[in-house]
Amino acid sequence: MEKVNVLKDKGNASLQDGKFDDAIRFYTEAITLDKNNHVLYSNRSAAYAKAGKYRPALEDAEKTIQLKPDWGKGYSRKGSALAYLGRFDESIKAYEEGLVHEPDNAQLKEALHGVRAQKTGNKGMANPFSVPDLFVRLRADPRTRAYLDDPDYIKLVQDLQSNPNSLGHRLNDTRVLTTLSVLLGINLEAPGDEEMDTAAPPTRQEPKARSETQKPQAKDEKMDEDISPEKQEALKEKELGNQAYKKKNFEEALKHYNRAIELDSGDITYLNNIAAVYFEQKEYKKCIEQCEKAIEVGRENRADFKLIAKAFSRIGNSHRKLGDLKSAKTAYEKSMSEFRTPEIKALLSEVEKQIKEEERRAYIDPVKAEEEKEKGNELFKHGDYATAMKHYTEAIKRNPDDPKYYSNRAACYTKLAAFDLGLKDCEKCVELDPKFIKGWIRKGKILQGMQQHSKAISAYQKALTLDSTNVEALEGYRSCSVAVNSNPEEVRKRAMADPEVQAIMRDPAMRIILEQMQNDPKALQDHLKNPDIAAKIQKLLESGLIAIH
Repeated sequence: MEKVNVLKDKGNASLQDGKFDDAIRFYTEAITLDKNNHVLYSNRSAAYAKAGKYRPALEDAEKTIQLKPDWGKGYSRKGSALAYLGRFDESIKAYEEGLVHEPDNAQLKEALHGVRAQKTGNKGMANPFSVPDLFVRLRADPRTRAYLDDPDYIKLVQDLQSNPNSLGHRLNDTRVLTTLSVLLGINLEAPGDEEMDTAAPPTRQEPKARSETQKPQAKDEKMDEDISPEKQEALKEKELGNQAYKKKNFEEALKHYNRAIELDSGDITYLNNIAAVYFEQKEYKKCIEQCEKAIEVGRENRADFKLIAKAFSRIGNSHRKLGDLKSAKTAYEKSMSEFRTPEIKALLSEVEKQIKEEERRAYIDPVKAEEEKEKGNELFKHGDYATAMKHYTEAIKRNPDDPKYYSNRAACYTKLAAFDLGLKDCEKCVELDPKFIKGWIRKGKILQGMQQHSKAISAYQKALTLDSTNVEALEGYRSCSVAVNSNPEEVRKRAMADPEVQAIMRDPAMRIILEQMQNDPKALQDHLKNPDIAAKIQKLLESGLIAIH
């Protein structure tokens, strides 16, 4: 069965790397060799689901349950596939059946809660995409932050804002499920949490004494009747090694552990313990070599997968000490594929953050940032706000501490009517440089366009403290002050007294556009692509005559 394990490991690695078709192929080859292995069907179900092939994912989940009806993961796979297919009642039933067998399974409980929320959302729950701080929340969450750099995604969200009934047809888009997870504050992706199952075929039962170095249990040792004298002697050597290890007498510990291996070369525990000694001695390369040997021996002798996971985690710790974070990440991921623990998950998360931070710092280049800004400025002049936004975003990545890039991107968001995102950029801008007057004025204009006049007044006041003669700040402050103390009818009259507003409202084309906006809010995005129309709409927003929420 060694070939089955090798194929399964290859499938697991491909699934982690996002190579779903390769993962499916490896799992299929393994299944041809072991047709009754429920873990293989479960993993292939996960791969099918990740590849968007939900019907075969459902078939494999049902096969998993058939082979092992008391295993909660099979029901989790089934519930996930059914949820992706929009069959929520059946999905809920699958998760409930799983909880009958594993009532304390947190993943099943969370997934059940998520699918119930999805079902409710499709039956008239308030449109989650209509929340006022929609884009702020999406930008704040790491799961959706990168999506906002894609104009197609922004358009998708705006479509769902104006037409929530289309949600049911878009659930196959993983971005939509992720977005719903963020907006609803629950994990709707839980039905598709495709963690890999790595339970190996039945393993031999280890005596209680065969624990890691840190957890010797000499008092609880009970020798099985069929244990050979050599193995009994090896266990005694291990205990002597553990005692020496606790006393920091590492050379003595190594002597006993090596003697244990001579007596029983097929036990991964002794190799793991030697690796632990090397780690304490700061011999990290030796530790890695020893762990790799332990994994090889463990697989050959079908050792407990927890011990193999321990070897991978120690490899990760060693790479981290050596400063090789990417290799550490790979090792932690392999450890998690063998046996998931909160401790290793936390270590993996820390390493991923460190890698991202290093990559972010390595990417900083002020010269290239200026080049991207100039490209964005040119596109902005020509009314291509979506593409300009991409260049300003790249400029921010290249130099995240320059406030003017956030200010420029805020201008793009404003033109695209993504006021929440524009406001977020303005706040970042003035956070970086509280004396950057353009950031305060732009913030005031955005808040004014959102009809939040009191907040806009505060922004304009900040600008006026920096320059009391700034015309834009003075006009904005006066306009908002009047709006706060006026009723809607007075606002309309005052706006219509403005010759520029009068000319816009007399324009037959603009009247048609405004009517389209009222009947179909998503039409606004198409009109904003025209710089002349965008300028006129901006004027109407500033006058208070129209508002976009």
